[in-house]
Amino acid sequence: MVAAVATDPATVVARVRATFDSGVTKPLDWRLRQLAALRSMLTEQTEAFQQALQADLGKSPKEAYRGEIGFTLNELDHTVAHLAEWLSPKPAAVPDFFLPAEAHVVRDPLGVVLVIAPWNYPLQLALVPLLGALAAGNTAVVKPSEVTPATSAAIARLLPRYLDREAVAVVEGGVPETTELLAQRFDHIFYTGNGAVGRIVMTAAVKHLTPVTLELGGKSPALVEPGVDLAATAQRIARGKFGNAGQICVAPDYILAIGDTAAALEEHLATAVQALYGDDPSADPAYGRIVNERHHDRLTALLGDGRIVTGGTHDRAGRYLAPTVLADVSPDAPVMQAEIFGPVLPIISVPDLDAAIAFINDRDKPLALYAFTESELTKRRLTEETSSGALAFGLPVSHLAMPELPFGGVGESGMGRYHGEYSIDTFSHAKAVLDKPIG
Repeated sequence: MVAAVATDPATVVARVRATFDSGVTKPLDWRLRQLAALRSMLTEQTEAFQQALQADLGKSPKEAYRGEIGFTLNELDHTVAHLAEWLSPKPAAVPDFFLPAEAHVVRDPLGVVLVIAPWNYPLQLALVPLLGALAAGNTAVVKPSEVTPATSAAIARLLPRYLDREAVAVVEGGVPETTELLAQRFDHIFYTGNGAVGRIVMTAAVKHLTPVTLELGGKSPALVEPGVDLAATAQRIARGKFGNAGQICVAPDYILAIGDTAAALEEHLATAVQALYGDDPSADPAYGRIVNERHHDRLTALLGDGRIVTGGTHDRAGRYLAPTVLADVSPDAPVMQAEIFGPVLPIISVPDLDAAIAFINDRDKPLALYAFTESELTKRRLTEETSSGALAFGLPVSHLAMPELPFGGVGESGMGRYHGEYSIDTFSHAKAVLDKPIG
């Protein structure tokens, strides 16, 4: 039996706040039951979510499972396995002049959490923050992206069937509904998307002094040094860039090719794309589609910003844009001014590592920095001399699938972090407790 779900933001928030205030969400048992129910939803409704993701983004069932459903299950299972340990009080040392006394730190749930999800991974990026909020003992309101309506509808239909309807609510809609939600008082807002909307979210949060997590994007470079295996490098970059038709916040946004690597890398990238998707990627069910015509138009307008090495073909009606590599790109070209968020990969040539580091540091701090190098000195210099949300050597994108690593940005690429125990940190208050005997 499915109860009617109220969609008026003020009513929704009041309901889940009353649930939090009742104390029902604090016991470990309640939290684990919600996580178990979330797992049941994902396993029992796999096909429904796959169909929704196919309709919205052209994701194949395999890609929908790997990048959305399976990803979330991995995060969920890791959380369940460690939650009791993460929630246990942490003893703290007491200075001698306070003895006898004991001290420890406990994690208190914050209250009511708002999760605003994006459209590129509309299921995963709604549910992974949600499961962290529930594991920390909060209630939550989830706002799916209206840009992916089939997935939004599936979330709104299925979440209330499985989770505590008094503790978790879904509000669908666009800008008006989101604006009204942001006018309510929350105890934490978790937003994934772009910097322009991130500023709107943060401005709204000021009214109630609500803490925010902003998971934004940015232009994540992939640096390639001479001497590396260019065939293997091209394969890994292509796999990381062109999955989900390039609509991945941590996809390599452009290549910084050092020295004479650019020319040789062009050929290897073309070969890698062909190996991944065949001669006609539009016929490969594993290759996705651009989310809508507006974004398709935005991306095809960038195709004249360099020489096309491979790809470039497109079909507006089918929201198709082939995996495309651009060479001879100027750093001042439009394709280099904002995050591409699509299957267009420019190559920028720089003379040496010093120039590459200067290029990175002259721009906004990226969500991720990737480097393909055999030099330990290069690895050390990039670690010490650059700032990014994450730094990965030899493998793009995959760090976000490791729940023991924090995921988040820095500067323009965001603030805050989550995944695994970091989600518990984000959605909890670390409360100091001191106990000194009287007398």
